[in-house]
Amino acid sequence: MSQHGVGPRAVMRSVAFLTAGVLAVPALAGCGSDDPSGKPLAGQDIQPAPRDRITDGGTLRWAVDSVPDTLNTFQSDADATTARVAQAVLPSMFRLDASGRPERNPDYLESAEVVDTEPKQVVLYKLNQQAVWSDGREIGAADFAAQWRALSGKNTAYWTARNAGYDRIQKIERGDNALEVRVTFSRPYADWRSLFSPLYPKDVMGTPDSFNDGARKKLKVSAGPFTVKEVDHKDEEITLARSPRWWGKPAKLSEIVLRTVPRDKRAAELAAGDLDLAEIDPTAARRITVAARPQSSTSPLMGPGADRSAADSLESWARANGSDEDAADEEIVARKKLRKAAVKYARQQQALSGFEVRKSLEPAYTQLALNGAEGPLTDERVRRAVARALDRKELARVVLGPLGLPAVPVGSHLALSGQAAYADNSGALGDQDTKEAQALLADAGWVRGGPVKEEKKKEKAAGPEGGKADDTGEDDKARRGPDPAEHVARDGKQYAHQGGRPGAYAPRGTAAPANQEAAPLAKNGKPLTLRFVLPSGPGSQTLRTVADRISRMLERVGITTEISKVSDESYFKDHIASGQYDLALYSWPATAFPATDARPVYAKPVPAADGSLNVEQNYTRVGTDQVDQLFDEAVATLDESESRSLLRKADSRIWAAAGSIPLFQRPQLLAARKNLVNTGAFGLGTPVYEDMGFLKKGAKPAAGPSVKGSKAP
Repeated sequence: MSQHGVGPRAVMRSVAFLTAGVLAVPALAGCGSDDPSGKPLAGQDIQPAPRDRITDGGTLRWAVDSVPDTLNTFQSDADATTARVAQAVLPSMFRLDASGRPERNPDYLESAEVVDTEPKQVVLYKLNQQAVWSDGREIGAADFAAQWRALSGKNTAYWTARNAGYDRIQKIERGDNALEVRVTFSRPYADWRSLFSPLYPKDVMGTPDSFNDGARKKLKVSAGPFTVKEVDHKDEEITLARSPRWWGKPAKLSEIVLRTVPRDKRAAELAAGDLDLAEIDPTAARRITVAARPQSSTSPLMGPGADRSAADSLESWARANGSDEDAADEEIVARKKLRKAAVKYARQQQALSGFEVRKSLEPAYTQLALNGAEGPLTDERVRRAVARALDRKELARVVLGPLGLPAVPVGSHLALSGQAAYADNSGALGDQDTKEAQALLADAGWVRGGPVKEEKKKEKAAGPEGGKADDTGEDDKARRGPDPAEHVARDGKQYAHQGGRPGAYAPRGTAAPANQEAAPLAKNGKPLTLRFVLPSGPGSQTLRTVADRISRMLERVGITTEISKVSDESYFKDHIASGQYDLALYSWPATAFPATDARPVYAKPVPAADGSLNVEQNYTRVGTDQVDQLFDEAVATLDESESRSLLRKADSRIWAAAGSIPLFQRPQLLAARKNLVNTGAFGLGTPVYEDMGFLKKGAKPAAGPSVKGSKAP
C-alpha cells in the first residue's frame, strides 16, 4: 500500500499510476488566465538531458511494489507494475503530456480524428507506416478489431475488468489502405482518445484462451522501445530489454530491471548499490537530502573515524564506573551494538550521497470518504457539517509543506489542476466554518448535552459486524470527544439556526446546564460518534497523522471519532469496499477521461437482482440521478467545451452531496542516482522510456523542461 492509502480505481482503469494510478475532455485548450483548469501545481522533476549527452547502454534498476500476476492491463488482477511494463513495450495511441492531457503519440499515429458525426461518429486512425510488432507484422485494423471484440462485453468468455468505451463501438474496418483504421461508434463517445492505449496484438486478444492466459506471464509479441525479456517470480524481477525492431529513437538503456523491494527497505537497497531509482517515503527522502549535504570531518558518524571501534575504551569506562560487573558487561554490549549501528548508518549515508530526491505531485489525490449508507452520515446535513469542519488548507500543509511541495487543496473530484476538466468547484460546499457546521448539526437534531442511553459494554469488531477484528488480530481504537478547554476558549454562545428540529432548543430564558458547551452531541439517546477506519501498516503513518488532525477538527464542532486501525491487507477489501466504516482516507488516481472513468465512482447505487446494492466503485454509497445524467451527457457530446462544462457541473453537485472530500494531491518522491536522466518524478505525464539513461562522463544535464511532453499549454 502506498503511504497515503490505496488506489482502488486500479482495476477499473487497468492501473493508471496508475497511477495511479492510479489516475477527459479531448480538448487541448490553452492555459490562459480565464481557463479554470490552470496549470499543474508542481512540474516534472526528471533531470532532463538531450540524448547526445546520454551513454548508449547500461541497466536501470527500478524498485516496484510487486511482480504482477498478469501482464494484461485489462484483467482484474493487473497492478501498477503491469501498467509500467505496458507503457514500455506496447503501442499507445495517445499519451499524457506534463499537464495530464492526452496527446497523439507520433511513434504510432500520423493522425487520428473524427471524420463523420452523422449518421454515426467515425474516427479515422492513420498509423505510422514504420509501426510493426516485434515479429515483423504491421500493426493494423486486425489488432484494433480483436481488442474491440475482446473488450466489448458481448462475449463473457473474456475475463475482462472493464469495457468502457469499447461497448460503444459498432464496427472496425480497414480504411483506404493498410495504414488506415476506421472505427464506427453506435453511440457518440467523447472519450474516444482513451481507447487502444495500450493496444495488444491480435495474438493476445483474438481468443478467450489467449486473452485469459496467454499474456499473464509473458508477452511473446510487443511493439515498443523495449520487450519483455524475462519475468522471474522467484527473484521477483522483470527484465525489459532494448527492442531491435523499434522504429523510433533507439532506447538509450540496454535493460530496465523492475525489482520488487518493500518501501521500508528501499533506502538500504539504494545505499547497497542495488537500485538506481525508487519511489520512497518522506523519511527516506529526508535521509537522502541530509546525505547530500557537506558533512563535518569531526562528526562522530560522518567523519573519518566513524569506522574505528571504541570497544576497548567502552570496556574500561564501564568497569571503572560500574559497581556491578554484570551490569558493566551489559553496558559494554549495548554500547557496542549502538556503535555498530551508528557505523552502519554512517556508511549508508555516505553511499546515499550519490542520490538525489526528485519530487512532484502524483496524478492522484487523497480524500476523506463519508459512508452515506448507514448511521448518522445518511443525513446530508451531517455530511456537510463534517466537510465544513475541515480546514483543508491546514491538512495540505501538514503533508506537503515539509516536503517543499505546493500545499494547495484539490478543488475537483474529477481532475487535477492543469487537466482540461479541472475547475475548483469546492465553493458548492463552502470553506471551513465552525459555526455553520454546528448549525447544520443542530438542524439535523444533534444537540449538546442531550440524554444518552447507557448501553451494555461490548467489544466492537474492527471488521464486519459479528466477525473478527481483522486477520492480524489488531484493533487499536482511540475514542475522541470534545475538549472542554477548547470550548472554554470560545465565546460561549449557542448558535441557533432557523428551521432547526423541534425540541432542539430549550425555551427562552432557561438556564443552560453546567459545562453545556463541553458536552457531546446526542440524538435519540445516542451520541454522535463516527468510526474512523485506518490502515495500520508502517507505510501509512502520514495517513494516520492526517486522520488525527481531522479528528481534532471534528471535536471542535462536537463530533466524536473512534479510530480503528486494521491491517493493510483487509483495509480496502473488508472495510472500504464492504462499507464497514463511517470515515476513511484513501486515494483516487486522476484521469484524463473523467466522463468515462469517474462515472462509476460517483454513480448512484442501485439495487441488484439479488437484492444487494450495486455500488460499482462508489464506496461512499452517495449519488444522485442528476449527477448520473450529467456524466451521461458529457460522454455523449462531441463538443469538447460542452463536455467540460457538463463535467464541472457534475463535480459541483458531487461536492454539494458531501460523500467524499478531496484533500490534497499525493506527494511523489523518488530517489534517483545523480547521473540518471530523463526519469524521476513524472507528475501528470507519461514516462518516455527510450530517453532514460545515464549521463556520459563529464556531461551535464539540461537546465529546462522535460525533453518530451513537458510543455504546459
